[in-house]
Amino acid sequence: MIYKSVQGDTWDSIAFKLYGDEYLMTLLISANPKLAQTVIFSGNVAVTVPDKPADVSDTLPPWKREG
Repeated sequence: MIYKSVQGDTWDSIAFKLYGDEYLMTLLISANPKLAQTVIFSGNVAVTVPDKPADVSDTLPPWKREG
């Protein structure tokens, strides 16, 4: 999937919009090495969005578990 940035987007805000978890911004940065130095996005930048990883840990607090 490709996400088109909105002026003022940041890695964590994009991760929160798409995954519901700002800490998954590292997943986005890893998938977009050419954009890794970007701090605040201008509008209409194509950001590759990998699939959200499945939570495999039972050690997550209840509010972080799905379902």
